[in-house]
Amino acid sequence: MFISHKASYHRQRWVVFAQNFHKTAYSPTPVTAPVYHSNQRLNELSKSGRINEAQHLFDEMPERDEFTWNTMIAGYANSGKVADAHNLFDETPKKSSITWSSLISGYCKLGMEHDSMRLFYEMQCEGYSPSQFTLGSVLRMCSANGLLSRGEQVHGYAIKTQFDANVFVMTGLVDMYAQCRRVSEAKYLFKMMSYGKNHVTWTAMITGYSKNQDQIGAIECFRDMRAEGIEANQYTFPSVLAACGEIVAFRFGVQVHGCIVKGGFAANVFVESALVDMYARCGKLTDARVVLESMVVDDVVSWNSMIVGCVRQGFTWDALLLFKKMHTKNMKIDDFTYPSVLNCFASLNDADSLKSSKSVHCMAVKTGFEGHVLVSNALVDMYAKRGDLLCAFEVFSNMKEKDVVSWTSLITGYTHNGAHEQALKLFCKMRVSGIKPDQIVTASILSSCAELTVLDFGQQVHADFIKSGLLSSLSVDNSLVTMYTNCGCLEDANKVFASMDVKNVITWTALIMGYAKNGKSKESLVFYNEMIQTGIKPDFITFIGLLFACSHAGLVDQARQYFDSMVNFYHIKPGQDHYACMIDLLGRSGRIDDAAELLNNMVVEPDATVWKALLSACRVHGKIELAEKAANTLFELEPQDAVPYIMLSNLYSSTGQWEDAARIRRLMKSRGVNKEPGYSWMEINSKVYSFMSEDRRHEKWNLIYLKIDEVMMLIKEAGYVPDMNFALHNIDEEGKELGLAYHSEKLAVAFGLLELPRGTPIRIYKNLRVCGDCHTAMKFISSVYGRVIILRDSNRFHHFKQGVCSCGDYW
Repeated sequence: MFISHKASYHRQRWVVFAQNFHKTAYSPTPVTAPVYHSNQRLNELSKSGRINEAQHLFDEMPERDEFTWNTMIAGYANSGKVADAHNLFDETPKKSSITWSSLISGYCKLGMEHDSMRLFYEMQCEGYSPSQFTLGSVLRMCSANGLLSRGEQVHGYAIKTQFDANVFVMTGLVDMYAQCRRVSEAKYLFKMMSYGKNHVTWTAMITGYSKNQDQIGAIECFRDMRAEGIEANQYTFPSVLAACGEIVAFRFGVQVHGCIVKGGFAANVFVESALVDMYARCGKLTDARVVLESMVVDDVVSWNSMIVGCVRQGFTWDALLLFKKMHTKNMKIDDFTYPSVLNCFASLNDADSLKSSKSVHCMAVKTGFEGHVLVSNALVDMYAKRGDLLCAFEVFSNMKEKDVVSWTSLITGYTHNGAHEQALKLFCKMRVSGIKPDQIVTASILSSCAELTVLDFGQQVHADFIKSGLLSSLSVDNSLVTMYTNCGCLEDANKVFASMDVKNVITWTALIMGYAKNGKSKESLVFYNEMIQTGIKPDFITFIGLLFACSHAGLVDQARQYFDSMVNFYHIKPGQDHYACMIDLLGRSGRIDDAAELLNNMVVEPDATVWKALLSACRVHGKIELAEKAANTLFELEPQDAVPYIMLSNLYSSTGQWEDAARIRRLMKSRGVNKEPGYSWMEINSKVYSFMSEDRRHEKWNLIYLKIDEVMMLIKEAGYVPDMNFALHNIDEEGKELGLAYHSEKLAVAFGLLELPRGTPIRIYKNLRVCGDCHTAMKFISSVYGRVIILRDSNRFHHFKQGVCSCGDYW
């Protein structure tokens, strides 16, 4: 739409130029008839683009005048043959301002900035004064290529030579500033024009507002144009319709449509295409389809707009049917069509859509569009969102040119599919390749840092983002809050939260959940009250965080109130996670019967998460019969999940029923169920170290075990007594004690004491829940060694300081 306006602008310029060109007297002597007729024919050939015929005629002309030379130079320049134009320019016996302008115009059309400006200055040095058409050509180049500083130089020249009163030049300046995103300057010049504004000037201003995202300004400018009695044309309407579509100004768009019909532009393909786009953006797909179907010419831009509109409104299959019709009509599908269609497949996961997506991919390959960056990016995004990371990576690897969108699509795909380590590696490769991350990929990689709890890496990403100078976004800030809370850094999370100008339900929920996981349940509930006071409504996830906070603080009554308000006040249907939190809370509080009753009265069919919560409660309180029922249900729901086998076996072991424990382990082995090995890890100087129970793989294992012996001796002197209930093997007392001493988290804390300087918190992460003995040991270690220990298990954080844990021994 902007290109069309520019074409009109310059077409008008050349019409005026030609008219003046013909009026100019090139020689004081009369022009002979043969030269006149030859010049007339030469002018016709040059204007129609038949440059070879024009060249032949020029070569055959026995007599040439100044008009002949200028016409041929202009013909070469307009055809893009600036080298030939320049050679002829050098041969011209008599040059004028028109000769220079013709050559400069050719260079400007090709966007050759340095050559154009050099000739512009040389022209002045040679004593020739640039005309309004010369300035118009240079301003056109500055406008098309965003050359603000060059445009400002031309503006300065225009002021010195008093061309700033020329409507033609002023219109060019308005357009130049608007296209260079200096709309305030364009607006000032526009208002300074007290007379002479024509539809080209108004259109330049409307287009400038629209392109610079001042949609209200574009609409008001169009309204003022109409009030001034200036008629809009086919180049004005697309810009104002685009503005209407951007801000969903449907009613004004309908009024513009009425002006289009009255003005006789309803059959113009560019205007029709803009109408389709406006109606589609406003969500009026029926109106958009009426315009589309009334079009005489099947315009690919209009069909693309219709497809995008369907995708935005969630009418995926309608979009695909439109694409199929395009293909049936043998329309020229372009690199804007494919991304919209591929975006449809990204949200579909059935077998038919998979087959269709492959077909579209094949079509893109056959038509040569796979090599286009827009199409390749859409393919990467589509495969990644469908979880087909191999295909996504293959398309990505075959791309000759990769931009930030290419990397973002792949990295985000890996993050959403749980491949967080690969996402971090790709992010590092992206940085090495010289691509600077944007807000979207930054938010995505921070999510991976949160999942992997790699604090050092996350802090580096945060620091780099600040240094980049990019404006923060809600998604980046939300990811930062989540990352810091997941890594146990509540103070940093609070700083980010306090700095945010805009907060949504995701922001508050991240903080509510984060504080709950870090043992700050009461503070978590305070944040919820603050959120409600700001007018933000809680969602499905918010209540999971609230119930989780209550569960880990034993707040049974408050949990019931939140559960009731969720159902009765906010009309949110409880999900499996809500019931799991409630059953976990009741179970921890010793109200096993209430937990079982709630499970039996669930409005949804209980899944494995709910039954695991009940089984865990039975494990804590030794309810063997109910535990067996829960475990047997889990064996049926998730036969290959090792958790219920281990929990039931551990329950038998803790009560001394060793034969039953062994039977469950044999059953587990016979069914081919593999237990996820427990391990702990920690990050020191950007390097991750992992430990398993009785692990001797570490290069400093002998020093670690010596440190463990020292630790156990000192904490025993302080009052620590090993809890043999967590020694789950039927061996002698000494063997049980050694087994407890060499649990993975104890090995990790010993390594932390060896490697980290005094005063530095020891951060440990564990894939399973911390056992009761290790929890007690950590409290003593924090007191004896005067260290802060932050341990995150599979369920929550434990902040140990001076012999006390943030969880209050309730986890």
